[in-house]
Amino acid sequence: MEFSPVCTPEDISTDGCIIKPDRGRRKRKVSRDVEMDIEFLYKAVPQLAKVFRIIDKIGEGTFSSVYLGEAQMRDGTKEMFALKHLIPTSHPTRIAAELQCLTVAGGRENVVGVTYCFRKEDHVVIVMPYMEHQAIVDIIGSLSFEEVRLYIYHLLKALKHIHQFGIIHRDIKPNNFLYNRKRKTYALVDFGLAQGTCDTQIELLKDLTGLRKSSRPVFGERNLNSYTPAPTNTKQAAIKTEVVKPRRTDDAASQKYSSATWGPLPVRTQTSSQKPVQQGLTCNCYLTDRVCNICLSRKPQVAPRAGTPGFRAPEVLTKCPNQGTAIDMWSAGVILLSLLSGRYPFFKASDDLIALAQIMTIRGSRETVKAAKSFGKAVVCSRELPRQDLRTLCETLRGRRPSPDNEVTPLPEATRNSSEARHRKIQDDTPTHRPTEATFKPHKEEAGESPAALLCTHPNNQKDSSSKNATARRPTQRKAEEDEGGWDRVPDEAYDLLDKLLDLNPSTRITATQALQHPLFKDL
Repeated sequence: MEFSPVCTPEDISTDGCIIKPDRGRRKRKVSRDVEMDIEFLYKAVPQLAKVFRIIDKIGEGTFSSVYLGEAQMRDGTKEMFALKHLIPTSHPTRIAAELQCLTVAGGRENVVGVTYCFRKEDHVVIVMPYMEHQAIVDIIGSLSFEEVRLYIYHLLKALKHIHQFGIIHRDIKPNNFLYNRKRKTYALVDFGLAQGTCDTQIELLKDLTGLRKSSRPVFGERNLNSYTPAPTNTKQAAIKTEVVKPRRTDDAASQKYSSATWGPLPVRTQTSSQKPVQQGLTCNCYLTDRVCNICLSRKPQVAPRAGTPGFRAPEVLTKCPNQGTAIDMWSAGVILLSLLSGRYPFFKASDDLIALAQIMTIRGSRETVKAAKSFGKAVVCSRELPRQDLRTLCETLRGRRPSPDNEVTPLPEATRNSSEARHRKIQDDTPTHRPTEATFKPHKEEAGESPAALLCTHPNNQKDSSSKNATARRPTQRKAEEDEGGWDRVPDEAYDLLDKLLDLNPSTRITATQALQHPLFKDL
C-alpha cells in the first residue's frame, strides 16, 4: 500500500492549531487540548506528517491514545486510518507482541489488521484501518434482538479465530468490539493486554507469559505493560524494590471483613508453596469469616489479572494462576447479559471481592464456592445467595415483568453498611442503568430482604404524582417499541447460551467453537 504526503508544515498554523480538512464531511470540533496532543504527536513522530493529516483524537486508554488520520493514496483517493500511539513506557516486548497478534491473526474474521507502524525512539504508532462505529452505550436502548444476536455471533467468530492461534485477548468488552450498525460490520481491536496459551502460535506471547524455559515469567498489569530501564546502581535498585513491593497494611485492609458485612471473604489457595513465616504455625482461619496473621504474612499469590473491571471472570478475580481462553468467553457472556437486560455496564465494582460478590448475586453463592473449589480456591460467603433465573432477571430489568419485593429488583454493588451518601455517589458515577435512569435506594435492615444492598427501581414502576398521565403512557410506548424489536419473543436458546457463557467453572465453560454451533445461530 502506497501513500502520498497529505500534511505539510503549512497545515500547522502559527499558534499550533491543526487546520482541519474540509472535504464535504461535517467539520469536527476539536478542543485545544486535543490540538496540543496532535501537535505533540507530529513532533514526536515527524514521519507521520508526510503521510497523514491527523483530524481528531477518538480514543484514550491507560496505555495508548487513538487518533483519526486521513491519508492520500497514490491513486488519488483518500482513506481514513486509526493511529494508535503507545505510551513511551510500554514494554518493548509487549508492543512487538501486539503487532505480531495483529499481523498473524488480523485482517479477517472480524479481527482488525495492521497497515503500517511508525517508530521514533521510544514513540510507536500503529496504523490500522478505521471503521466508523457506534458506542453500545448510546444505542443499547434501541437495539433489536436480531441485532444483539448478530453482534454476539460475530464476536464469537472473532474469538474463535484468535483462540485458534492461542491468543487470549484478556480485554473483551463492547469498546473493543466495534460495531457499524448501518453497514453491519464488526472489528475486534486492542490486543495490548493479550497473552498466549501454552500452545500459542504467537512467539512473542511466549516470552510475555513465561512459556519459554529461558524466559522469566512476567505476570500482572505492571510488568506486562510498563517498561522501566534497569537501575544503574545499588541505591536505585533498593528504591525500585521498595516502590514495587506491596505494603502489608494495604493488603491487610483489603482482606479484612467483619462477620456483619455481606460479601465473600478473602480467597486463598492451600498449596505447598505457601508456607508460614515460622515453621510449625498452622492457619486457624480457614473457611471462617476472618483472616489470621499467618495468612496475612504469606506472600501474595502472583497471577494475571489484567482486564477491565466488570468483565473479569471468576478465575481472574480469585487469582487463579492457570487462565486460558475461557476468560474471553466469560467476558462475552457479560456483554450478552448487558444486551439482553438493556443495562450497560452490568457489573461495576471498586475491587475484585465486590466484583465476586456481584457475580454471586446472579449466579448463586453455592455455585460460586463449588466452582472456585474446582480450580483450587476456597471462597467463603457470610450469607447464602440463591441463583437467579436469567430470563426473569433480564425481562425484569427491561420492565417486561413486575419486579418482586415491592417492585424493586436487587442489583449487586455495595455492602450492608453502605451509607446513603455512598449510594448517591454510585448513582452519579455509575452509568450501569443506561439508557433508563435508575433510582438507587439504601439497603433496608428488615429481615428477609435480599442480601444485595443496591436496589434498582425500574422507571416504569415509579409513581410520580406530578405526572401520572405521562408515567402511564411511557411503559406502553416503551413496550410497543420493544415488541417491534423482537423483545417480546426472545427464544429460550438465548438464555441457554448466556447460561453456558457465564459458567462459573472455566473447565466446563462453552468455547467459541461450541458457541457458534449453538441452536441460537442455527440459521447463520
